[in-house]
Amino acid sequence: MTGNKELDELLIDSSSPEQSKEDIQKYLDKKQAAYDALEASAAPIDRARLQLDVAEALIGMGRADESWEKARSALNTFIELEQWQDAVESCDVLYQSAQPASLVALAHGVWLSVTYPVDPTLTVNMLSYVVDETPATADGAAIAATVAHYVADVRAAEDQHKSLTFLTKQMLANVAKGHSGAEDQEALKAWMERLELLDPDVFLPRLSLVLGAIVPADQWWFDRDALREKIPQ
Repeated sequence: MTGNKELDELLIDSSSPEQSKEDIQKYLDKKQAAYDALEASAAPIDRARLQLDVAEALIGMGRADESWEKARSALNTFIELEQWQDAVESCDVLYQSAQPASLVALAHGVWLSVTYPVDPTLTVNMLSYVVDETPATADGAAIAATVAHYVADVRAAEDQHKSLTFLTKQMLANVAKGHSGAEDQEALKAWMERLELLDPDVFLPRLSLVLGAIVPADQWWFDRDALREKIPQ
């Protein structure tokens, strides 16, 4: 699944890999035509969202380098317009494009999705990528899984809380098992205490260290201090 509802529905309805590729091409053609038809006076947000739709489809067509260029341009627009959800989705596409700087894009997406109150499902997805990219015995996976569960618990709406926290509990349990062999609730709690994963005032700053190991301080694409000042109260 891509995270794009319209594109995902097309893929679900596809009967074969060949049909899926044909459907993605039709979707790409439609979105590209809509982008090409935009007036010069079109709102930047509309232009950027169509760019992102095109970028997602390009990944499905195996044109990842083109996808990167479009998603990266869209990200700049979304940051400028303070459209945080769209910005994180752009980072997701950049990560999925599997280009040399895709891990850097992932770190940017994680930072944005934890810093701003975007859809918690998207935040959990971004943090799950960090878990996937991190060796099982490394603390980074434990920190990412812990933050994912914390975000799901405090941000999820009532109708999604149960399912999303169930998912993050499983993520955390799987990481604990791979990290230390912990398999029951008592062992999980002891593991979290040992790694200081029970206090958000401790584990949230540690996530910043994990991201800092991916992106050096002078190589971030945006000024994080300036963006922190835009956080809703």
